[in-house]
Amino acid sequence: MQAQVIAEMRGRIISGEIDPGDPLSELALAEEFGVSRTPVREALKQLQTEGLVEIRPRVGTFVTTPSRREITELFEMKELLEGAAARLLAQRGRVPEIDRLQENLREADAAVARDDHERYAELVGEFHDLLITGADNHKLEAHYRTLMNQLAYSRLVKTSLSQPGRPLQSDREHHLVVELIVEKDGDSAEQVMREHVRASRRALMAGLPTPGSQSSTGTAGA
Repeated sequence: MQAQVIAEMRGRIISGEIDPGDPLSELALAEEFGVSRTPVREALKQLQTEGLVEIRPRVGTFVTTPSRREITELFEMKELLEGAAARLLAQRGRVPEIDRLQENLREADAAVARDDHERYAELVGEFHDLLITGADNHKLEAHYRTLMNQLAYSRLVKTSLSQPGRPLQSDREHHLVVELIVEKDGDSAEQVMREHVRASRRALMAGLPTPGSQSSTGTAGA
């Protein structure tokens, strides 16, 4: 049951169903899941280890609100891992993930053309997942999943894509990465992928509220 609580709460936080800074009540969660407070308490400790919640003694437990510095540091790691993944995938030849990436690009082109930011944001997540799985490196993927959980990327990508012209530019960057992977140019694929992540970070930072504002990371819209 503890594993179920962890998985459910992790999903809610990462998806943005629960906003950064929101309090989490052990008692309310225990009642919701029909368990004692012990497995809930242990689940929250695990989520704290993953960087998703903050437990403040004698105060309460809250969904983590990453600082701009923390977001920058996480994106620097994202850049390294996704750049490496692009290089590794380029070395593998014509694997199924490449066909799926190209189908993803076709759908993304259509989403951008109809100005469907919500669908494009979903396809962005799928694109990056395919890149990581296509690298076929379990250690890289494990580190990447932990990183993305801490980043709660599905929340942040909508903020990045809310910047004028960013969806179209992002789509073009994805096309170039895939072209280089198909050409088996691992060096260039890594470089362009890293540049893409940096561009995404710049767009995100431009869309985040300035320090001291009342808005939160999770409420910046697409």
